[in-house]
Amino acid sequence: MRILYITDALAVWGGIERVLSNKMNYLVEHFGYDVYVITTNQGKHVAPYPLDNRIHARDLNIQFHHQYRYCGLKRILVYTKLNRLFLKRLKAAINEIEPDLMICIRMEFVGLIRKADKRIPLVYESHSMCNSYLYEKLSLLRRIRQYFDRRSVNRADCVVSLTNGDADDWRRYNDNVYVIPNLLNFNPLGKHSGLQSKNVIFVGRFSEQKDVWSLLSIWQLVHHRHPEWKLNVYGEGALKNNFLEVIKDEDLNIEVFPPTDEILDRYLECSLLIMTSRYEPFGLVLPEAMSCGLPVIAFDCPYGPGAIISDGHDGFLIGKYSKELFAERICQLIEDDSLRLYMGTNAVSSAKRYKSDSVMLQWKQLLERYSC
Repeated sequence: MRILYITDALAVWGGIERVLSNKMNYLVEHFGYDVYVITTNQGKHVAPYPLDNRIHARDLNIQFHHQYRYCGLKRILVYTKLNRLFLKRLKAAINEIEPDLMICIRMEFVGLIRKADKRIPLVYESHSMCNSYLYEKLSLLRRIRQYFDRRSVNRADCVVSLTNGDADDWRRYNDNVYVIPNLLNFNPLGKHSGLQSKNVIFVGRFSEQKDVWSLLSIWQLVHHRHPEWKLNVYGEGALKNNFLEVIKDEDLNIEVFPPTDEILDRYLECSLLIMTSRYEPFGLVLPEAMSCGLPVIAFDCPYGPGAIISDGHDGFLIGKYSKELFAERICQLIEDDSLRLYMGTNAVSSAKRYKSDSVMLQWKQLLERYSC
């Protein structure tokens, strides 16, 4: 089977990039599929996660980000011009590759892909929440665009969502919605943290979605009771410099690190992972950390954490965005060694739901159902 993935880029250290790379590698290595990936603006960026050398990668060199140099009508005109260029180059690439099935990763591309080709089955693989606009500060123009992008999803043959909650939202726009969770970059050596180090870890972008300001407020409460414990933060993003400025003059025992491809080793050096996201399509770092034996704590936000964490069993879900309760749960696990070990053991078992073989078998069944 010849599969064509279409996305914007594989250029940053992110969950989508890691999952997509691992998935394409698996399709080639285990199922023998012929896999192509088209990007719009990869440019000269090297893919951060290794791709099997049998995967065919092609960049269309459509610099969609150039539209943001302009405002108002000028931006709309530039955006329209870039869409036409994308449509022309994509149509030529599809005609040359002749895939049996196409998988689109970006919602805004679905309608354009259908204009480029109406014959080949198209799967929209959602890595963003259908209703994420409810939790973001967007301009009127962006909201209008997202409205029409969501409506265009009905032109895909099916939608694959990461959680049942998000799937229910997508069913307003497409009748054929399936739930397949992200596959896990599973702990290959089966090593688990001893949960004795006085380190807590946070992995995520410095963004409004990840709510790093709540993270800071929560840690201030924890630090007051347990100043000997350290918070290790791994990530990049627009708010990073602001975050560093805030913590620079405060002795909170927080250290910030860039993203790393050795994140599993970093989990093993810690005793707990925390996530403060306001919304989360999935939350890949949760099962990753759990596979290394870490209990996890997260706000019970839409929709990922609630689908992954069993409250009181392998971690804690914090309702009503209570920073005080979040800090109390961290302190509870810091102070109770037996509870920490109990939850860590359960976390390892819970994470096995997301092993590659299980998740990719679901993908194989779906792809074979919809392919030409």
